[in-house]
Amino acid sequence: MTDRDLPVTEAELHAYVDGELAPDRKAAVETWLSAHPEDRARVTRWHELTDAIRARYGAVATEPVPARLSVRQIERASRSWRSVAAAAAAAAFLIGGLAGWVAHGVAAPARGAEPAFAADALDAYRLYVVEVRHPVEVPGSEAAHLVQWLSKRVGYQLRIPDLQPVGLKLVGGRLLPGPSGSAAAFFMYEGGSGERFTLYSTRAKGPDSSLRYNAEGQVGALYWTDGEVGYVVNGEANPDRLHSVGETVYAQLEPRAR
Repeated sequence: MTDRDLPVTEAELHAYVDGELAPDRKAAVETWLSAHPEDRARVTRWHELTDAIRARYGAVATEPVPARLSVRQIERASRSWRSVAAAAAAAAFLIGGLAGWVAHGVAAPARGAEPAFAADALDAYRLYVVEVRHPVEVPGSEAAHLVQWLSKRVGYQLRIPDLQPVGLKLVGGRLLPGPSGSAAAFFMYEGGSGERFTLYSTRAKGPDSSLRYNAEGQVGALYWTDGEVGYVVNGEANPDRLHSVGETVYAQLEPRAR
């Protein structure tokens, strides 16, 4: 098979339009185009586009190279850019460190590292947050009885945080089984738009910890331990809103251990 008989590739068609096709293939391409009207039409359109570009921007090719694009200037700019980049990296490191210190009270756990009580709280949230008529056992109007009853069952003194500053009203609470046969207290809050948040509390082994955020699907959680008690605030996975609610709860409960 001679070169004239080889199929013409698209790369060769482009090279033909650009005037860069090898001379020994030019006749083969022209023969191919005469037998293939679709490719001939494509090549014609490419020629027209190339002519239009040259007509509009061809003069730029004859202009002198701007000083800012000279090799020396580019090398100087490259050195300057490296200096700026190094300074920016240092600034980012310092800012990141400062931000980490400011936000050291709200840490993100490694995936799968959340404690068992956080998983139990998530299950309880998903089970009861959708209830319309019976989301709680004791209504919020009986808050005094609720906190006394649940405190006795969980074995430590509970508090019911006031979340009206963040637009939430206490719906009520219920008793739940906690990890390893212990008891857990469960409080539910609701906003004017129907959004619901829950506070879960139970005995938890381990050192005290600061707030930690986790999300699973559409549900987010802020959890921490304080004096062998674990707390979890659950709500929709909106970090800003959940942190606002969780930090309000934390501020009202955390002094208990001081």
